Amino acid sequence: MAELDNLEYYIKFPNPNFNYNQNNSDNDFVFVVNEDKIPVILLFGWAGCQDKYLSKYSQMYEEKGLITLRYTAPVKCFFWKRYQMISIGQKLVKLLIDLNFETHPIIVHCFSNGGAFLYQNFSLALEKSPKPLQIKGVIFDSAPGKRRILSLYKAISAILGGSFWYNFPMSILVTMLCSMIWIYEIVSSALKPGATFQSDPMEKLKKEENQWPQHFIYSKTDDLIPYHDVEHFADHRSKLGISITKLCFDDSPHVKHYSHNKETYVNSVCNFINKCLNGKNE
Repeated sequence: MAELDNLEYYIKFPNPNFNYNQNNSDNDFVFVVNEDKIPVILLFGWAGCQDKYLSKYSQMYEEKGLITLRYTAPVKCFFWKRYQMISIGQKLVKLLIDLNFETHPIIVHCFSNGGAFLYQNFSLALEKSPKPLQIKGVIFDSAPGKRRILSLYKAISAILGGSFWYNFPMSILVTMLCSMIWIYEIVSSALKPGATFQSDPMEKLKKEENQWPQHFIYSKTDDLIPYHDVEHFADHRSKLGISITKLCFDDSPHVKHYSHNKETYVNSVCNFINKCLNGKNE
């Protein structure tokens, strides 16, 4: 774990002796990479995500000899201090430049609306970056979805945990607070049409000007992000000329598609990254 201005992140580099010309893991997929510019995978965790869970996803990339950088924003930044995400996005861009990653191909893998919200602010920060970064593609895992009160309640309940008698009233209270913040943001946005801050990742990212490919992994039984939200978003982006690929499962829970369908999941992600690295976005 490392820290930059209170930005706690986890970064892992491949073994210097890693052989990119042969299979180095249980999966037979091999990336052909420039060893001086090893691809970097940014993993943006869901709200309340513990790093021990996010690290399972980064291991999938590390086994392929890729650099991984994991980060999950503090819970408060997802719900009642969302304006702080602007600064976090800027710090992440600065971090990549400080690490001399501006010449490395970069893939973003974001989870749920929390990861998508972080990606939204990261994307905005890229527009003001002193050096251009080589973003090659984005993977949306269980995202993005429309803002709904019920989904918000379920997410908060999952984060709080504990007994029913503690969880239920606290979840209701926090949901009401966050709902009022939503209303305030909507009114403020209506009164100030030129405002750049928008905490609804789906609506903001639908209009994103970036042209890099996007891959969507989602499920028909996701009880937080309905599959038709993801498909609506992906279809909208496709109509704008963005290269879109989708993987829809029938039965995996929210942000658990990897653990329930490991082989299919890994193949899908690797194929997408390979196309991004080779410029094959058809």
